[in-house]
Amino acid sequence: MKKLTTKFFALALVIGLASCTKNDDPVFTTQVNMTASLAAINQAVIGLPTEPLDDAEKARILFIREEEKLAYDVYQTMFDIYGVNVFQNIPNSELSHMEAMLTIIKKYNLTDPMKTNARGVYANPVLQSLYKQLVSQGRVSLLAAYQVGATIEDLDISDLNSSLAVTNNQDVRLVYDFLNKGSRNHMRSFYKNIKNWNGTYTLVYITQAEFDAIVNSAMEKF
Repeated sequence: MKKLTTKFFALALVIGLASCTKNDDPVFTTQVNMTASLAAINQAVIGLPTEPLDDAEKARILFIREEEKLAYDVYQTMFDIYGVNVFQNIPNSELSHMEAMLTIIKKYNLTDPMKTNARGVYANPVLQSLYKQLVSQGRVSLLAAYQVGATIEDLDISDLNSSLAVTNNQDVRLVYDFLNKGSRNHMRSFYKNIKNWNGTYTLVYITQAEFDAIVNSAMEKF
């Protein structure tokens, strides 16, 4: 199968956002703004200087690219099972995250690990195993699916913070900050749905203080 391209992402975002409704998830409005912000961020990345990347920084870039695909794939699968709007709305943001990472990959002439757009297929074996685990957990119930969503964002925020800690490159940090803001919004949305089902979420990756700061604050604008 062909690689996911810029045109594919743009088309998917337009179609996805046009088909969504915002009656059950306030993250929708934020995603509309994110679509516009993605173009501005990609332009900023191109305009910022190309700075040296060490092997650790390169590895983080490639990993985050696939990790965003993991989120997209799991959410699409949960939407197929439950048909709930949050699992249709949030993947549109994940598409923009993948596209932003691809801009960095192209700028630094790295090899994109996403050789296929097939759902649930990854070059990284850890992500390959995690996809199967999360989908299995999410099939148990809708509440479990919301908890899986929170786990994904928990992981994403942790990994983005770790990635920010190992790079000073202006363009890479700009993209990581963009992704992190989106992940925090997604965490807020999933946690709201968990509470609506009288459920709980047990943190796996970020600290309780980080989590409390996120879920007790408003959706961030782009």
